[in-house]
Amino acid sequence: MSAASAAILGCLGTELTAREAAFFREAAPWGFILFARNVDNPGQLRRLTGALRDTVGRDAPIFVDQEGGREQRLRPPYWRDWPAPLDQAEAAGPQAARAMELRYRIIASELREAGIDGNCIPTADIAGPDTHPFLLNRCLGRDAGTVIEAARGAARGSLAGGVLPVVKHIPGHGRATADSHLELPRVTASPAELAATDFAVFRALADLPLGMTAHVVYTGIDPDRPATLSPVAVGAIRREMGFGGLLMTDDLSMKALDGRLSDLTRAALAAGCDIALHCNGEEAEMAEVVAAAGALSPEATARAEAALGWRQAPDAADIPALEAELAALAGGGHG
Repeated sequence: MSAASAAILGCLGTELTAREAAFFREAAPWGFILFARNVDNPGQLRRLTGALRDTVGRDAPIFVDQEGGREQRLRPPYWRDWPAPLDQAEAAGPQAARAMELRYRIIASELREAGIDGNCIPTADIAGPDTHPFLLNRCLGRDAGTVIEAARGAARGSLAGGVLPVVKHIPGHGRATADSHLELPRVTASPAELAATDFAVFRALADLPLGMTAHVVYTGIDPDRPATLSPVAVGAIRREMGFGGLLMTDDLSMKALDGRLSDLTRAALAAGCDIALHCNGEEAEMAEVVAAAGALSPEATARAEAALGWRQAPDAADIPALEAELAALAGGGHG
């Protein structure tokens, strides 16, 4: 078994082709990420997650975006349908932290059953008056204190269910007025203002095992490069915010980033990210990312091992009772 490459990769469909399996066997990504294109029914999904791990010969982490609302890859009729996170958190009011803990503990039960042990939550960006609609109701609150407590609850529930949380989008996407899937946002708030708000959230969550960067330029931090590619921004994430976990990029194939994937991968890792995330499952693009990423660095390996050390068997939980509690707190649990 070869050393894991500094990459998390996607696949194209609901089953691995022989060609994909051979590629992953050679590429040896550290982990995988799934999307709606990969999800049909519970049995199929369990087979797919098992096949992905078989290709690399280890219990590789498998991630998904199962926030609820717009971002949920597992949907009815086999899985619960969830309201947008901000809607449910605000419905719970002062009990938002408990509501998010219950919500993501229940979601974790479904993910673990499918063989998924990583969820790209909590979205710890602060919702503001100018937050782009693509992100707004995916947030957990409208001020730093509320977001910190709700995000902490979300992470606690996910971990209790045996699913690793990935806090995002470090160091904060809430002030961005553009959709980073389509273009590069620029945030002009001063460093002092950012430190007191957006960055304060991630400082308070810095002990979590995994994080994801933002494809956002913060002109007061680094006017030329988005955080994902900026040694200055990643340095602030590590030192000023104190984040010591495994730091993955947001998807390098998003249109916010311009340039060859090989160059973007090298720039992100040189900036201080530990691992490159590539999501669309296109083999030629993945090959380019893997070749540029190389093996996990010794520092990244240590952080990756520490992150996986947070994986645990799900606690004993009465899921129907948790659903009833959530419904009482937030005016209904799920659809």
